[in-house]
Amino acid sequence: MTLPSRVQLIDVGPRDGLQNEKQPVPAAIKIELVHRLQAAGLKEIEVTSYVSPKWVPQMADNHEVMQGMTRQPGVHYSVLTPNLKGFEAALQDKPDEIVVFGAASEAFSQKNINCSIAESIERFAPVVEAALAAGIAVRGAMSCTVGCPYEGEIAPERVAYLAGLMKGIGVQRVDVADTIGVGTPRAVQAAIEATLQHFALDAVSGHFHDTYGQALSNTLAALQMGVWNFQSSVAGLGGCPYAKGATGNVATEDVVYLLHGMGVETGIDLDALVDAGAWISAELGRPTGSRVARALLAKRTG
Repeated sequence: MTLPSRVQLIDVGPRDGLQNEKQPVPAAIKIELVHRLQAAGLKEIEVTSYVSPKWVPQMADNHEVMQGMTRQPGVHYSVLTPNLKGFEAALQDKPDEIVVFGAASEAFSQKNINCSIAESIERFAPVVEAALAAGIAVRGAMSCTVGCPYEGEIAPERVAYLAGLMKGIGVQRVDVADTIGVGTPRAVQAAIEATLQHFALDAVSGHFHDTYGQALSNTLAALQMGVWNFQSSVAGLGGCPYAKGATGNVATEDVVYLLHGMGVETGIDLDALVDAGAWISAELGRPTGSRVARALLAKRTG
């Protein structure tokens, strides 16, 4: 079994994690979280999104966060831009990469953004074009690649269809996301294989939610295929608004522990990462969602 010798993680905690918080999180806390993540060795951080504050009030401070953080050379900062208006707002803050999104499920696309998959990708075409013209990288988040809260299981052909549409508008790399965390290893591998019909292995990343406790198994299944880029969230921040009681993203600490245990390099200092997760969890008034962090913190005080 040949695994990648190195894996690069994208921490989505500041954006995907914090956008689901009920109470407003001050910009200063978000900035501090970015600083702590990069100090722990994260080289890719998804910072914020440029959506209407009416829909996602948690991200209304996007300019303040992007302009208030101290950028480190070699760290890649990405932001979510749902439309051209969002992209134009993001442009002022000079992100390294923008993220556009689409679902592999027609029902999810209709319920989430009121249009078909094809229409959603068509809407993103001018955003991608503008980003590439401005020298900004473009990533495509493909949601519901193995399961959907409305349609149930998603066929790999639907994933290939979405990947093809994204490739067609100029998206450079894509995330294969198990948005509601129902996937198991073979289903995840099938979704990745479908994506590889349109994107090279180096342009594919895994994004697994841990709702059913399968995220680490799915990470290993993707690693076995050679995938070396994954998204995770410090302290397991972020629920899934579409799955009742769903935990959200897999905790970055848990993924790092898995990788280091298998001799895969990440460039991340696990102790510093655990500290960052414990800090943001304390700010939010709850324990960390990372099992590795809970075990290591108990060991420290034990």
